[in-house]
Amino acid sequence: MTDVLVAGAGIGGLTAALSLHAAGIDVRVVDAIDHLRPVGVGINLLPHAVRELTELGLGDELAATAVAPEAMVHFDRHGNRIWAEPRGFAVGYHWPQYSVHRGALQLLLLDAVRDRLGDYAVRTGTAFVRLAEREGGALRVILRDMSRAREYAVRVRALIGADGLHSTVRSVLHPGEGPPLWNGIRMWRGTTDWHPVLGGRTVAVAGSNAAAKLVVYPISRRAREGGRELLNWVAEVRLPPAYHHGIAGPADWNRSGRLSDVLPHFAGWRIGDLDVPALLAATRHILEYPMVDRDPLAQWGRGPVTLLGDAAHPMYPVGSNGGSQAILDARVLARCLAHTAPDREAGLRAYEEVRREAANALVLANRTMPADHILHAVSLRAPDGFDRIEDVLTPDELAELHGAYRRTTGTDVAELNRRGSWGVG
Repeated sequence: MTDVLVAGAGIGGLTAALSLHAAGIDVRVVDAIDHLRPVGVGINLLPHAVRELTELGLGDELAATAVAPEAMVHFDRHGNRIWAEPRGFAVGYHWPQYSVHRGALQLLLLDAVRDRLGDYAVRTGTAFVRLAEREGGALRVILRDMSRAREYAVRVRALIGADGLHSTVRSVLHPGEGPPLWNGIRMWRGTTDWHPVLGGRTVAVAGSNAAAKLVVYPISRRAREGGRELLNWVAEVRLPPAYHHGIAGPADWNRSGRLSDVLPHFAGWRIGDLDVPALLAATRHILEYPMVDRDPLAQWGRGPVTLLGDAAHPMYPVGSNGGSQAILDARVLARCLAHTAPDREAGLRAYEEVRREAANALVLANRTMPADHILHAVSLRAPDGFDRIEDVLTPDELAELHGAYRRTTGTDVAELNRRGSWGVG
């Protein structure tokens, strides 16, 4: 019998496996994908998540793969600087913020799991199907071997649904929920081999998603060492109300997008030394995705089953916090299970008690998009650009930009720096 089974080998599921193993808890991971490959685009890991991965012994691997930005800078669509905030070490955290390719991070975690737990610890091509009846002190879980189209049962003491936005485990726990909720914003994403721009340590944000917004940052240490940059970009466009019935396309991270759909929204845009249309046009593979989330749940799980990461609390990518929150979930989960052993149900409820309210608050804070309200005000008051931002925004409005990001990142420098370790191994 397996102690803890994790459904989903994404960032949260793999971090959970490493954390549970470090706490001395037997764990296995299954994923429906037959072969895990470095797909996707860039993400940011905030210092609270970097701390947890560092304490898991992955600090050197992260530093060798990712780029540590020093500032996030907002511009209008003409490239005029609105506001800036230091990031990571530059603002006083004891840990950096990292920008990294999501696929590279996933494979880094996968390699660590297989190295520490053995190749058998992650079973790909294996999907969670449903729960069966309890059997003594064990839960029977029905899995499906995707290559053989064969279902079989395993006995576990606890099941963790870390299977993402379209979580099967969540659909079993919360049937009838329906599809993800779309807010009318369409996102196009890509990575482009490019020359260094904007000083090389900047997360650049231009425009506002009241109309069109662009986020650009470098994500590859290896590219930088070769004198280039791998730039990750996210283009957000709010579609007219006529499109707002449903999702306007599947919420599929791997859906291909078309340059002709996104490029017209950014014609003529230039941010410092970055030619935005040229960057978009040079991208080999563009992905298209609706900005979606789900309503917060009053409870994540029941009995020996719970949720983690996007399966529990999918959120808009406003505070660069989705992947980071999954990592925090994983660490708290392992800590709670270790401290309540051998009562797995008590451990899951303790984990939910710690994490649910905080994660749900971030989902709702991201929905308000507080920073974008102020950025939209700039576009309305100075549609042709400006010379001094102080002529456009009041001091209180500029200060509110800092507060907006504080609400959507959910972390404080002094609080994180003085907090004790969550590690139990």
